[in-house]
Amino acid sequence: MDMTTVSPFQHRRAAGQALAGLVQPLRDHPRLLVLGLPRGGVPVAYEVARALGAPLDVLLVRKLGHPHHEELAMGAIASGDILVWNPEILGAGGIRQAQIDRVLRRERAELERREAAYRGEAPPLVLTDATVLLVDDGLATGATMEAAVRAVKSKKPAYLAVAVPVCSTEAAARIHALVDDFIALRTSDQFCSVGQFYLDFGQTDDREVRELLAAAAG
Repeated sequence: MDMTTVSPFQHRRAAGQALAGLVQPLRDHPRLLVLGLPRGGVPVAYEVARALGAPLDVLLVRKLGHPHHEELAMGAIASGDILVWNPEILGAGGIRQAQIDRVLRRERAELERREAAYRGEAPPLVLTDATVLLVDDGLATGATMEAAVRAVKSKKPAYLAVAVPVCSTEAAARIHALVDDFIALRTSDQFCSVGQFYLDFGQTDDREVRELLAAAAG
């Protein structure tokens, strides 16, 4: 869906409220669960889960930033040590194996820290045979979401959908091929960053993620 005339979203929760209207058909699916990608995807997912009356959880995924340009994803890692690589970035050269290993160690440690910080002792939602809706605040390359999709697929859901407010045309094609349904409010081939589609794109912190998960559980 190309909606290039849409104004930027005020913030992530406003984007989630707008996205909620498109995902309403999923309400009738059995055992519907909403998973937000921390951290920025959680405020969006919170509004989607609230509109659908569905449980909310997080799926831990970390971008593997290029050693010389951290915002450029050379891949991603998800819970369960699932790795996805961006061959175009790696194939361009200029990255040593030692640099890749260093990024992997750092992001694995952060993944484990966030698991403890967000969920504590609570077990994750059971995804087997469920209808799972993965939500993020936007997709640039799609590498992080691909890692999330692979992680969820390893749990054998009955149905898997991805919903985002904004995405690049490249990412839309990449993810659409992997899931049962892909929903986006806006796609663009003039995509520089997810933040260009938000007026307020401040960092979502751990406290906000915990508070939103607690509010959803309550």
